[in-house]
Amino acid sequence: MNKNFHSGFVAIIGEPNVGKSTFMNRILGSEISIISPKAQTTRNKIQGIYTNDSEQIVFLDTPGVHTPKNNLDKYMDTAAFSALKDVDVVMLMVSATETIDDNAQNIIAKLQTSQLPVILVINKIDLVHPDDLLPLIEQYNSLFKFAETFPISATQGNNVDELITAIGSRLPEGPQYYPEDQLSDHPEYFVVGEIIREKILELTRQEVPHSVAVVVEQMNQRINGKLQVEATIYVERQSQKKILVGQKGSMIKNIGIRSREKIERLLGESINLKLWIKVQKNWRDDPLFLARAGYSMKDLK
Repeated sequence: MNKNFHSGFVAIIGEPNVGKSTFMNRILGSEISIISPKAQTTRNKIQGIYTNDSEQIVFLDTPGVHTPKNNLDKYMDTAAFSALKDVDVVMLMVSATETIDDNAQNIIAKLQTSQLPVILVINKIDLVHPDDLLPLIEQYNSLFKFAETFPISATQGNNVDELITAIGSRLPEGPQYYPEDQLSDHPEYFVVGEIIREKILELTRQEVPHSVAVVVEQMNQRINGKLQVEATIYVERQSQKKILVGQKGSMIKNIGIRSREKIERLLGESINLKLWIKVQKNWRDDPLFLARAGYSMKDLK
């Protein structure tokens, strides 16, 4: 092991839609986490692996912390804070465009008991006037003793390299846990399911995006050189299924085309994608279904 090599784990905590996934994808140069302007896009802890010559940083992109309304919401909040158990550094990411609300204060209150260094990352600075930034930084620092504060723009890259350097300096000497070209520890079927859900988020509105779960049933068979990918899209009501099918099947066809194109770029091969839509009433409150869909509380303990 290189004695000068540093490695460790970093949890990214924050409210929904502050740019955690955008940040992760930027530093990795690949879309590991799906992105959408809709809240609660990320539902699981997404592990992204950043490696250079002197360090390996394993980032945990967590679901946005919010007030739970069902068992899925409870899973997401538990997933976010369970990431604090085995990390070396915590990034609290907030948006420069938002004031400090009750939810943000609750997150900070939960971090008060942590003995870990917490870096405040104020994202989306490209969307505000510089004069508005300093008062916001002062407000946050009056609530918590942050190890460091970094205003950044995850979309434009402002101060991102400096933030990575600061994080690396706080990691202990350690081994390279993953090969240098590995960007995530999630299996391909998980990422494929997330891509399909991302395209549904892009194409639907109102309650439909939050009522969708995607389960990849099969992706290990090839026919005529094409990988066969089969996935089921679950919704809670018949009316939502009707929306996803669309007029004469137009919506599900569009979802399939967009998903297939991105999955083929990810896998580097041609695929045949088959999608089904099923109604599973109140699945967000069904522990057995949540476990089957990859949202098991047992996995967080």
